[in-house]
Parts: sequence; structure tokens; C-alpha cells
Amino acid sequence: MAKMESVISLKTGDNAPEFNLKGIDDQMHSLNDYSKKGLLVIFMCNHCPFVKAKIEAIKELHDKFKDDISIVGINSNDSVKYPDDDFDSMKAVAKEKGLEIDYLVDETQEIAKKYGAVCTPDPFLFDSEKKLIFHGRIDDAMNPEAEVSEKVMINNIQKFLEGQKIEKDFDPSIGCSIKWKEQQT
Repeated sequence: MAKMESVISLKTGDNAPEFNLKGIDDQMHSLNDYSKKGLLVIFMCNHCPFVKAKIEAIKELHDKFKDDISIVGINSNDSVKYPDDDFDSMKAVAKEKGLEIDYLVDETQEIAKKYGAVCTPDPFLFDSEKKLIFHGRIDDAMNPEAEVSEKVMINNIQKFLEGQKIEKDFDPSIGCSIKWKEQQT
């Protein structure tokens, strides 16, 4: 079993770590490309049942907030051991599901480590200055079959856009663990 070295865990107020990753549009995307009122970075993948269950919620977030919040999906999974998460599959899934967010590949897994992402989906919400304001779940459905009774991320983004404080700035997401590559010795 792969063991990851120290995991960084971003805290509220921390700056978003830089990235420069290839998107399914075959373009490179960096943190500085996003300059709206906020940025939502979601570590996700193609094969995880938890992510599959959240695709419609991610699309709803995009549709509702696309003018104010940039949404970026980052796939950090080992695509050798999990070929459903390879780059071509990312393109196919996004097209099939009508996903209009920037969907980027983190082949080295360095970005997931810098953010302290541990599962899929693992969302991080930043303000216009790229400071973390919320790390947590998209909604309160904690397994793929569960019914949603609270749209946590929508509520928190609305509070943020209205200038209100997000009371619970960390509300852990539940999902599949990120599929780490074996550590080189």
C-alpha cells in the first residue's frame, strides 16, 4: 500500500497553492487564470461513486455561480492503476455528463499534496484573494445513495457572496481516497 509522506492541511486564511495543470481543453491552467469573486477547487475523478453522485450538484454550482465563482476540478488519481481516471477518460466523462468546469489533470500528484486533498470529492473554496474560506462537503449526502437535505456548498457560497461569515469553515467531505502512486525508493 502506498504511504504518502506528510500531508499539508490548508487552514482558513491560507493562500491557495499555485498550480499549472493541463485541462481537458488541452490548455494549461494556472491559479492566476482565475480572477472572479471566488474560486472553488474540487479534487475529483471519474470512477469514484461519491464523485459520480455529485456531478449534478457540481453542475448546479457552476450554473448558479458561474458569473462569480470559478470552479476547477482536479484529478490527481494514479491513472496507471485506475485507467478510468486517465486523461482521455476525463475528456469523455466531462463531455458525456455536460460538465462545463475546467477539469485538470495532476499527473505528479504534487498539487493534491500541496492542498492536503485526501478524498474525491474534496472541495476547497477561496475568496478573490485566493485565501481559503471553506474546506468541506458539497452537500450533506454522505453516501452515493443518500438524499440531499442541505446544499452545504451552495449555502456557503451564497453567504460568502452576501458578505456573511461562514460559521463552519471546515466540514469534511466523504469519498474515495485519492489513489496515490507507489512511493519511489
